[in-house]
Amino acid sequence: MNSIETNKVVAIEYEVMDFDTKEVVDSNIGSKPLEFLVGAGQVITGLEKAIIGAEVGKKIEVCVSPEEAYGLYRNDFLQEVPKEQFEGITLQKGMTLFGQGEDGQTVQVVVKDFSDKVVMIDYNHPLAGKTLMFNITVLDSREPTEQEIISGSMAGGGCGCGSGSGHHHHHEHENEGGCCGGGGGGCGCSH
Repeated sequence: MNSIETNKVVAIEYEVMDFDTKEVVDSNIGSKPLEFLVGAGQVITGLEKAIIGAEVGKKIEVCVSPEEAYGLYRNDFLQEVPKEQFEGITLQKGMTLFGQGEDGQTVQVVVKDFSDKVVMIDYNHPLAGKTLMFNITVLDSREPTEQEIISGSMAGGGCGCGSGSGHHHHHEHENEGGCCGGGGGGCGCSH
C-alpha cells in the first residue's frame, strides 16, 4: 500500500472540531483538497504526525493538543492600543482584524474588548489553547515538483504573532486561510 512519507506531497480532506465544544472550526469537505509537503512545517505539527505512515484512501481521526496545534494561550499576547488607531472601523467584541506586525508581516488579531479610549487586542491565534479533533481522509500522495521542494524548504518562517508595535493598519477581516493550511498553519505562537 502507498503510505505517506516525509517529503511527499499529500492531499487531504478534513474537518476540524474544537474538542471541548464539538464545534466545527474548519473544513474543506466539498471544496478543494488541502495539499502540503510533508515535513516542511506547512501545517501544524500534530496534523503532520498523524499523516506520516497513513495510507492513501484511509480515514484518520486524531486529537491534537494545543502544544502541537496553535500553542497555549498567552496573556502577554494581549495589548492595549489607543482607540483612534481604529478610526472608521465599527468595533465589536470578538471581531477579527488584520494588522501589520513589526517585521512587516500581516498578523491576525482579535478585538478582546474596548472602551472609549483604548482597544484590547489579542495576538493569540483564535485556536490557541484549544485541543482540536481532526477527521481526515487521505486522498492522494505524490512526489513534489522542484518548485514545491524550494517553497517547502522556505516554509514555516516567522509567524508574525509576536509583540505588536501599535503601528498597525487595520481593516475588518473574517477567517481566511482556514485552520490547517494557508502556509502559516505551522505557527504555534507559544514557541
